[in-house]
Amino acid sequence: MNTAVFSIARRLSRTLQTTLQSQSTFSTSARRYNPQKPQQRLQSIIFPVPDPNTNLVPRIERWIEEGNAAYHNDLQLVIKGLRKLKRFRQALEVSEWMRTKSNLPFRPGDHAVLLDLIGTVHGMSSAEDHFNNLPQEHKTEKAYGALLNCYVRERQVDKALAHMDKMKQLDLAYTPLPYNNIMNLYAATGQHEKVHSVLAKMKDDGVFPDNFSYRICIISCGARSDVSGMEKLLQEMEQQPQIIMDWNTYTAVANVYLSSGFPDLAVLALEKAEKKMNKSDSVAYNHLISLYARLLDKCQVQRLWELQKNYCKRPINRDYLIMISALVKLDDIAEAEVLLKEWYSSLNILDFRVPTILIGAYQTSGQVEKAEALLDQFVKKGKKPHSNCWGIVAAGYATQGEMDKAHTMMKNALSAYMPNMGWTPNHELVKKILYYLGENGDLKDVETFIELLKVARPMDSDMYYALIKARVRAGKEVDDLLKGMKDDGVKESKDIKEVLASEEEKK
Repeated sequence: MNTAVFSIARRLSRTLQTTLQSQSTFSTSARRYNPQKPQQRLQSIIFPVPDPNTNLVPRIERWIEEGNAAYHNDLQLVIKGLRKLKRFRQALEVSEWMRTKSNLPFRPGDHAVLLDLIGTVHGMSSAEDHFNNLPQEHKTEKAYGALLNCYVRERQVDKALAHMDKMKQLDLAYTPLPYNNIMNLYAATGQHEKVHSVLAKMKDDGVFPDNFSYRICIISCGARSDVSGMEKLLQEMEQQPQIIMDWNTYTAVANVYLSSGFPDLAVLALEKAEKKMNKSDSVAYNHLISLYARLLDKCQVQRLWELQKNYCKRPINRDYLIMISALVKLDDIAEAEVLLKEWYSSLNILDFRVPTILIGAYQTSGQVEKAEALLDQFVKKGKKPHSNCWGIVAAGYATQGEMDKAHTMMKNALSAYMPNMGWTPNHELVKKILYYLGENGDLKDVETFIELLKVARPMDSDMYYALIKARVRAGKEVDDLLKGMKDDGVKESKDIKEVLASEEEKK
């Protein structure tokens, strides 16, 4: 009997075990059940919480104390939702509570998710310690796979390969997932020439590649501009009996053709993708709309948008973001403005990523005043634009040489600043504003700006320059600033030395 047959037998055996485990614990829940109380889902108290730093465990415990059920599946969905929102610390807190405090079973998949979250929040060393301290019965293929995923995410090639070898020795690499992880690792580290060899090794080991396996290889061919290699892979994939061709693969092929300068072939691939997609799949429409926008085919973009609105539920923020981006790409700002108004009047939660697309388009086209006016409309309606929105407008005014307005917009950005939310003030832009303030601003304005800036980044020579220059212009002493520089370990820049030397000459 060959290795492929053994692989199938192992897979069937493990699938049966997993099914039996899940059936035996399906109805288990952590709760104090109150039959008189209408039952709600746990998610209803979790996802309205806007603050990513809030500990959600007390909410869950209070929920149970009030007579509600916390089912295993509900907690899994909560953790999955938090990970999708990149609220990894909150997801970790819920996962830890589920393991240590609830009466729920903690299954192999739960251990894998916990390990992955530990690696994300606390780093590789903590993930390795947790894995090493797991009881042997919990060191399943899922736990091994989670640690491999951590190595891949951190791009630790040598450790990932050694761990993969260990999985093979223990007969735990019997699905495409670990092989796909290694292929992703090679792709992420720019070693695209090694990706195809992993696919070949997978087949030699008796593991059937899945759609993701081929797709990673196709994308890797695109990164090497190997159109011929991609076409051979696609032909091989289409002939595999275990593969059901999907729209994702054909959009990946279209992207490679488009990036390689073959727009006609990209269109053919997109036509195949559309035939494979479910008409109610909004994500598929998003991909097709984006790619046709790159082809500058406005008719197809509009046709697909109308189909999406007809066949899918009402458009959500992601759909509006994609379509407005497509219209901006097609240089149809007027239509993008109409769609933005439709988005704002929809029932979607306010997501500033959507108007940011149009704000960026205004800035790029030199219509900074329109970008500022759009933000002012949100402010008048009691909304609080994110820092990056104001930062885009600040950059636009700086490009036009209107530094006073750039200062005001950046001050707005810093006033709205929240750490770990993906935005930091642009160094060069801030330097321009600081030098402008040092030369022209009132001392109070400089001090206020720097107090705001200190929340987002530590004191540096540019910040001290603006303060020293403004103090000197106001006829005030700077000894305390020089002492502060020394205490902060900031060296005197050439500009600071020139200001001090000029002031010394006047005395």
